[in-house]
Amino acid sequence: MTSWAARFRLGQYVKASLWIVPLFGLVLGVALAEAAAAVDGASWLPTSWDYSASTATSVLSSVVGSMIALLGFVVTIGVLVIQQATGTLSPRYMRLWYRDRLQKAVLGTFTGTFAFAYTLLRSIETDSVPNLGVTMAGIAVSASLLLLLIYLNRFTHNLRPVAIADIVGRSGEQVVHRAAAHLRSAAAPDKAPSATGSVARIRSERGGVVQALNAPGMVSLAARHDCVFVLVASVGDFVPPGGTVVEVHGAASPPDPHRVTDLLALGAERTIEQDPAFALRILVDIAIRALSPAVNDPTTAVQVMNHIEAFLHTVGRAGPRSHYELADDRGRLRLVLSGRPWEDYLELAVTEIRDYGATSVQVCRRLRALLEGLLASLPAACGPALHAELRLLDEAVEREFADGLRRAEARTADSQGIGGRRTRDAAPRAAPPDEPGP
Repeated sequence: MTSWAARFRLGQYVKASLWIVPLFGLVLGVALAEAAAAVDGASWLPTSWDYSASTATSVLSSVVGSMIALLGFVVTIGVLVIQQATGTLSPRYMRLWYRDRLQKAVLGTFTGTFAFAYTLLRSIETDSVPNLGVTMAGIAVSASLLLLLIYLNRFTHNLRPVAIADIVGRSGEQVVHRAAAHLRSAAAPDKAPSATGSVARIRSERGGVVQALNAPGMVSLAARHDCVFVLVASVGDFVPPGGTVVEVHGAASPPDPHRVTDLLALGAERTIEQDPAFALRILVDIAIRALSPAVNDPTTAVQVMNHIEAFLHTVGRAGPRSHYELADDRGRLRLVLSGRPWEDYLELAVTEIRDYGATSVQVCRRLRALLEGLLASLPAACGPALHAELRLLDEAVEREFADGLRRAEARTADSQGIGGRRTRDAAPRAAPPDEPGP
C-alpha cells in the first residue's frame, strides 16, 4: 500500500508537471477523432457540413501545422516567464507558475486539437470524408485561439511583481486560515497531561525539507500505541539523512519507525501547502530584489510591502504559537507540533527589507507605516515585537541619514512611501510594557 508521504509527493509532482494534461489531451483527441469518423454519413448531419476530400485535407493539414506553431509560441512564453522570475522576481515563484491551471488547459487543448486533426487525416478518402470531424476541428481551433488570448491577457498582467505578490500573499493567507481552523478543532484541552515517560527517537533515512505532515494520521497512530509524538522538525525545516524527526514519549512498544516517517513528506524544497511562512519568504525575496543595486526599484518594494502587511494582519489575528498540542477523540494529548510564533513571522517580513532599504527614504517611510498600522490594529500580544522592530528601524535611520532634515523625512510614516498621507508627530506612540513612557 502506498504511504501518505508517497501520495503527497506524487500529488506535488502531478500539480507541477506540464506534460500530464497535454498527454491526456492527446489521448482524448484521438478518441474523439475515432468517434467522429464512426458517425460519418449520419443522416442527421446538416448538408452545410459536407466537404470535399481536398477541402477536408487542406483544413485538417492547416490545423495540424497551426497547433504545432502555437505550442512553440506557448513554450517561448514559458521561457520568458522563467527568465523574468529568476531575474527580477524570485525563483521560488516558479513552483506556483508550474501549477497554473489555465496554462495546462491551453497546452492540453492545443495537443488535443493536434491529435484530433492528425487522426482524422488518415480517414479521408475520395468517397468518404469525416464531415462532422472537420467541423469539430474548426470549432476546436476557435476554442484554442480564444484560450490563447485569455492566456496572453492573464500572463501579461500577472507577470508584474505586484500581481505576483497578490497571488502569493492570498495563497499564504488561505493556508493560515486552513491551518488555524484545523488546529482549533483538534487542540488538546488545557487539562491534558504533558508528554512523559520513555523517549524513543525516530530518524529519517533520507534527507530533505519537511514539506507536509499528516497530522490526523499521526494522532491516530499515537492513540493506537498509547503514546505522544513530538515533532522535532517543523514544516519547512531541512532534515539531514539520519536526523531526528519525531520523538515518541511514553510508548511501551514504540511504533514501526517507517509507519511514522510515512506520515511525513520530505522533498527537495519548501511548499506553501502547509508552510505559510514560505509564501512570506517569496514576498520578501521579490521586495529585496527590487532594492538591489542592479534593479534599484524601491517603488516595487513598497507595493510588495502592501501585501506583506495584509499577510501579517492575517497571521496576527490567527494568533500563531511556538508549539501546538493536538488530542485524540478522547481529549488525550497525542501530538506536539513546532510552530512559528508571531515574532518569527514579523522578523522574516521586515528584517531584510529594513537592512537592504535603510538608505531609501521611501522604504523607511512605508516600513514605519506598516509597523504602526499593525500596532494599531492587532491584539496587544503582538505589540512588544512591533515596538522592538520600530526601535530597530529608528536605529537604522539614525545610522544611514546624517542630515537632520533627511532623517526627519525618513522617520515619517507614509503608507505610499512618498506622497501619501503623512503621520509624523501626529500622535505619540504608546510605549511598550517594558519601556517607560516619555
